[in-house]
Amino acid sequence: MRALRLFAPVLAVALIATGCGLGDGGSESDTNTQGVTDDTVVIGTHQPLTGPASPGFRNVSTGARAVFDYINENGGIHGRRIDYQVQDDSFDPAQTMEATDALVEEHEIFAMLGGLGTPTHEAVIDELNEQGIPDLFVSSGTLQWDQPSVYPYSYGFQVDYTKETKIQAQYLAENYSGEDVGLLYQNDDVGPSTHAGMEQYLIDDIVTYESYDPRVPELAGQVAGLKSSGADVAVCSCMPSYLALAITEAASIGYEPQWVSPSWGGDVEVITELIEENAEGTPAEDVPPDTFLDGLIITSFLPMVGQTDDPWIEFFQEIHDEYNSGTLFADTTVYGMVQAVLFAQVLMEVGPDLGREELIRTLESQEWQGPGLVPFRASENDHSGYAGVMVVQHNAGGQPEVLQEPMITDSDGGEIMDFEMERPAPEDVELFN
Repeated sequence: MRALRLFAPVLAVALIATGCGLGDGGSESDTNTQGVTDDTVVIGTHQPLTGPASPGFRNVSTGARAVFDYINENGGIHGRRIDYQVQDDSFDPAQTMEATDALVEEHEIFAMLGGLGTPTHEAVIDELNEQGIPDLFVSSGTLQWDQPSVYPYSYGFQVDYTKETKIQAQYLAENYSGEDVGLLYQNDDVGPSTHAGMEQYLIDDIVTYESYDPRVPELAGQVAGLKSSGADVAVCSCMPSYLALAITEAASIGYEPQWVSPSWGGDVEVITELIEENAEGTPAEDVPPDTFLDGLIITSFLPMVGQTDDPWIEFFQEIHDEYNSGTLFADTTVYGMVQAVLFAQVLMEVGPDLGREELIRTLESQEWQGPGLVPFRASENDHSGYAGVMVVQHNAGGQPEVLQEPMITDSDGGEIMDFEMERPAPEDVELFN
């Protein structure tokens, strides 16, 4: 693997020493440096390695681990290896609490990285902030991670649900004018957050709202509701396993809408495998699974594995082949890899004198640029993560077609805008030394 050079960020802002809102933290203490030794940094995460969310999201931690293995093999960061501890919570908040207790008390983690899920991370965010544990890049698009005054140690990662659905809705309003729209969504914070974005542009076009429980692997009633409503466009704010289930169920009843998926659900590689499994023993068994996905519209804030000419996808593919042999290289793999890259960039910038308060100050001190397609927000007053998405369409047997270049917006009623950003190549970003 090739060594990487340092990328000098375009924008650096002055940090007021008292501006982080971190209370009494910031002095050197055992708590400030917990999980840090001369040769190791211990970080942890809770992930659904089993359970209903596992088929879509178990690749996240394998992607992050591959990047950390790559970094460790090349000498680590300021002489320290990344000890990446992954705890399975089966997408169950009670198990998330147990998993987090194990990470904090037994493994004595320095930071939480990419804890996955809205209901699951809600169960532990208070504890992490009360203990002053950096809670970086939460793997969920709910708005609550972006509350610096309430959760000063927590930072979002993926574009939030409202920003993403605003951009989806504007695209649909402009390109599917007059079409009836049905919404299928997860029955937690995903619902109101996605509605807030969709209704800004499509309030008169939405003909049905159908929700699902992520603990119940059944969508027959919801898909039947979409069909009976006459929805020509079905926006599925769903995890990959439920999008696969919805598409399979729709095919079984002769319902063929234009499917639309968010970044966190539209992992074509994962969905293809799941549709193939779902089709066993049905008339769809003999149909190539990718046929059902042809034309799927997806929004994304990261490069997609189907975009094989993207330099970051080429780089991640190399790491995957070296350290993840035998596992699926999917968009969710890339998601975890980008989290690991961002974390490594911050550690590199902190320098050898690593502590929790130093990590937070450094994270908030500049505009981070790397694999992402849109700006990444992590400042004193903005913990939201990525700021927008592109719109693409999956083409069976070919690369995805970019229907709309990346755009950014806010989580309220602001406009959707173009932007300028210098996106570095992998060789311009230093991840180890």
